[in-house]
Amino acid sequence: MTPTNTVTDLSKGKPSEPPIEILNNETARIYTHIHPVLVLSLYALRFKAIVADPVPALTNTLIPLGVMQIAFAAICLPPTGSEAVVAEKRKPGEKKKPGQGKVASAVNGKVIPAFLSLAISTLAATPILMLTLILFGAPISTHHWHTLLAAAHISLLAVVPLIYVHGVDGEKWREIVACLLPIDEVYGCLIGSVLGAWLGAVPIPLDWDREWQKWPVTIVTGAYIGFAVGKLVGGTLLKGKKIKFE
Repeated sequence: MTPTNTVTDLSKGKPSEPPIEILNNETARIYTHIHPVLVLSLYALRFKAIVADPVPALTNTLIPLGVMQIAFAAICLPPTGSEAVVAEKRKPGEKKKPGQGKVASAVNGKVIPAFLSLAISTLAATPILMLTLILFGAPISTHHWHTLLAAAHISLLAVVPLIYVHGVDGEKWREIVACLLPIDEVYGCLIGSVLGAWLGAVPIPLDWDREWQKWPVTIVTGAYIGFAVGKLVGGTLLKGKKIKFE
């Protein structure tokens, strides 16, 4: 069976899913454009330290990156299951029960899911990405912390938004891995980060004798640049399109 037939069979009988939309409010529309600039600025500020000593520099960069990703998810994205809102049914004459305040509702509906997305991506996706990096040529007997931190950065960039909007449903993640979902800003973050990290490996074996060629500086740099490009292109030029294997 050809790759084209495989994609067709897996998606047969299913309605085409719309791409994920940024929340329809002014704050979300503004911050979604500011966010990649902040992420790239963070990395640019830390770049010299990462080149000089990758392990402590990458470790210290994880916390602000995690905060930025939580902010992006909570401010700009619809949490998983948010479209399924069921109206409360009351008996005749029964008073409406007092609901949660706006702050409590925002915390329970957005901030907590964002933190959970961060935790799941860190604990589950990072080891998988580390093994993937090793399979693609990362050092096996040395640089373990370097590889782990590279995987952690890619995980925060690529996986946190996806878990926030799609949850941990197995079928949904099979579609994500099989490239069956339409491209949007969230999916673009994943595609861009992975492709950027892959392309970032190109300069490593070149005989340029540059300090920044050491593992995993170019990998992480490519992931950050790919994240920003993928988010931009996924939300504009390629929005709603699907990857097709010929």
